[in-house]
Amino acid sequence: MRFRHVLPLLGALFALYIIWGSTYFVIRIGVQSWPPFLMAGTRFLSAGLLLTAFLLITGHKLPPLRPMLNAALIGVLLLAVGNGFVTVAEHQDVPSGIAAVVVATVPLFTLCFSHFFGIKTRKLEWMGIAIGLAGIILLNSGGNLSGNPWGALMILIGSMSWAFGSVYGSRIELPSGMMAGAIEMLAAGLVLMLASLLSGERLTAMPTTEGFLAVGYLALFGSIIAINAYMYLIRNVSPAVATSYAYVNPVVAVLLGTGFGGEYLSSTEWIALGIIIMAVVLVTLGKYLFPARPVVTPCDVKK
Repeated sequence: MRFRHVLPLLGALFALYIIWGSTYFVIRIGVQSWPPFLMAGTRFLSAGLLLTAFLLITGHKLPPLRPMLNAALIGVLLLAVGNGFVTVAEHQDVPSGIAAVVVATVPLFTLCFSHFFGIKTRKLEWMGIAIGLAGIILLNSGGNLSGNPWGALMILIGSMSWAFGSVYGSRIELPSGMMAGAIEMLAAGLVLMLASLLSGERLTAMPTTEGFLAVGYLALFGSIIAINAYMYLIRNVSPAVATSYAYVNPVVAVLLGTGFGGEYLSSTEWIALGIIIMAVVLVTLGKYLFPARPVVTPCDVKK
C-alpha cells in the first residue's frame, strides 16, 4: 500500500527535477529553427488544446467564467511572460544553463511578493534573498550575461512575473484539477501567438526535425506532464518539497548545456550558481532547518 503512494511521488519529483530541468536545453535546440514567440506559442497552444480535449472527452465540464478568466490571467503571467521571455532570451544566445540559474531566483521573488500580500517574512528568509541578489549581481558581472544585458533583463522579468503569478494565483478562485492548467496553457498560447504576429516573426524556412521534436517534447513532457506533476505535489507534500525543483533544475540544465550543448561557464558563473542555489535552499528549507523559537505567553493565575 505504501509503495502505491511512493511511486506517484517519485514520478512527480522526477518530472520536476529532470524534465523541467531539461526543458532549458530543449528550448535552446528549438529556437535554432523556430522564432521564439512562435515556438513558445505553438508549445502551449498545442498542449492546452490536447489537455482540454482530453478533459472534455472524459466528462469534465468547462468552469464558470470568473475562475476561467482568473486561470487565463495566471497563464499569461506564468507561461506567456515567465516562460516566453526565457525562450526569447535563449534565442538571443543566453546559454540554457545560465537561463536556468537566473530562473532559480523565482522562490526569492515569491517570498518578496508574499510579504506585500501580508505574509510575514523571517530575518533568515530576508538573508536568503540578499544572498540570492548578490549571486545575481555576480552572475551579471562577467561571462555570458555581461555581454547580453537585454537577455538577462528578460529572464529576470519573466522570473518576477512567474513569482507574482504564483502568489496571486494562490489567492484567487481557479478551476479545479487539470482544467486550470489547460486554460492557463490555452491563454498563454494565444497571447504568445499574438506577440509573434505583432513582433513580425516569420518562418523563413521549415523548422528542422530537431525543432519539431523539441516543441513536441516541451508540449507533452514539459507542459502537460510536468505541470500536472507540480499540481500533484502541491496537494500531497510540503511546499518545501514541492518547490525543491528550484535548486535542482539549474544543476540539471547546466550539466546538459555543458555536456551536450557545447556551453561554457566561467569560474565566476560557477560561483554565482552555488550562491544562488544556497540562497534558494535557505529560503525554501530555512524554516525546517532553523525553526523559529516557540513564543511562550505567560498566563495569569487567579488566586
